[in-house]
Amino acid sequence: MSPARQLTFDLDHRPALSGDDFLVASANEAAIKWIDQWPTWPAQAVAISGPSGCGKTHLAHVFQARSNAGYVTGNAISESTARSLVSDHPALVIDDADDLSSPEQEKGLFHVLNILKEQNKQALLLAKVPPSQWTSNLADLQSRLNALPHAAIDNPDEMLITAVMVKQFSDRQLRIEPGVIDYLLPRMERSFAAAQRIVTAVDEAALAEHRKITVPLVSAVLKSVND
Repeated sequence: MSPARQLTFDLDHRPALSGDDFLVASANEAAIKWIDQWPTWPAQAVAISGPSGCGKTHLAHVFQARSNAGYVTGNAISESTARSLVSDHPALVIDDADDLSSPEQEKGLFHVLNILKEQNKQALLLAKVPPSQWTSNLADLQSRLNALPHAAIDNPDEMLITAVMVKQFSDRQLRIEPGVIDYLLPRMERSFAAAQRIVTAVDEAALAEHRKITVPLVSAVLKSVND
């Protein structure tokens, strides 16, 4: 690759409540289709799973803007709060839905799913792994989870990770010298979390050392991050 190549991306962009753009690519296309299909989902809940930093929370904001959904985390659900969580909102987002560390939380989620069906409402469940891997001790709940429609957000391909990093630098109002992204790509883990971690470290180094974001600076940052 030429270090001075112009970066162009054949990616769709979706506006979000935060005002940021959501980059649409093969890694997240299936998840976005479920958001687009609401409220004509074939079930009371849809699950979206993916690694940290992949955009699940961003998609939750898009869903909330569409549906005026309430928001709760999995570890905040209980049997006693299930009905009010569903009744108080037209729809529901359950973030970290796989964070069910007690029988009370498992019973709470099971009741939420039942009440959603009773009230003909729907919920978006976000988690790091698919529902079939949550291994609930409540057999009825596990059966319901296994049957949920699900989409996984995969780790990004080269085009998407490049676009993500360019966007993250831009969001921080940072200008990068030609060749920086090309230098980073073969030397970093191909994940959203790694991209965020590296951009943050580069930003901090450039600020601390009053330097432009060049290949030598990025090389030094990668060495310190990897040591």
